[in-house]
Amino acid sequence: MNTRYMKATGLVMLLSVGLSACAPVMLAGFAGTAMVASDRRTSGTQLEDETIELRGSARIRDALGERAHVNITSYNRQVLLSGEVATERDKQIVEGLLEKLENVKSVVNELSIMQPASLSSRSNDLLLSAKVKASLVDSRDLFANAFKVVTERGTVYVMGRVTQREATSATNVIRNVNGVNKVVRLFDIISEEELRNLLPPPPADKAQK
Repeated sequence: MNTRYMKATGLVMLLSVGLSACAPVMLAGFAGTAMVASDRRTSGTQLEDETIELRGSARIRDALGERAHVNITSYNRQVLLSGEVATERDKQIVEGLLEKLENVKSVVNELSIMQPASLSSRSNDLLLSAKVKASLVDSRDLFANAFKVVTERGTVYVMGRVTQREATSATNVIRNVNGVNKVVRLFDIISEEELRNLLPPPPADKAQK
C-alpha cells in the first residue's frame, strides 16, 4: 500500500465523519487547535466563516426544506454555494439568503439545477477531495492547510489565502490528479511579503554556553 493511497484513505475517513451530526465535536477535539494555529485567516475570521456556514444552512433549510442539497463553504468571508436545487428560482433564493448574512463579503453561486446527487456520487467527490489534499501534502513547495478543497461531480473548487506562486503550483498539482474534470480557483491572492508576515517566526537560537 503506497503512501499517497494511505493519506487519501485517511482523509476520506475524516471527511466521511463530517456527514454525521457529531462530526464538529469529534474533529474539534481531535485537531481543532492545530488547524486554527496553522490557518492563514485570523481566529476571528475563522469564527465568522463557521457562523456563516451554520446560519446559512439553517436559513436554507427553513426556506427550501428537503428539496435542495446545498453545500456552503465560507473562506475569508467569501461564500461558495455548491450542490443541487430544483429550479432557477430556488438557486436565486439561496444566493439572496447568503448575501444578506452578516459578514459575508461575496457569494459565488455554483449551484446546479438538477436532482440531488446520489450517495455514490457524493462519496466519489469525497474521495477525490481526499486525493487532491494528499497531492497537495506531497508537494514540497506547498502548505496543504492553506487550501480549502470542495468537489462537486468531479469539479474541484479550491480556496485559500495564497500567493500567485502558490496558486499556480496548486492548480498544476490538482489538474494532474486522476478523476479531476475541472479546477475552479477562488483564491484570495496575497503578496510574498504578506505571506512572510503570516508565517510563524523561526525558533530562537539556543543560548550560547
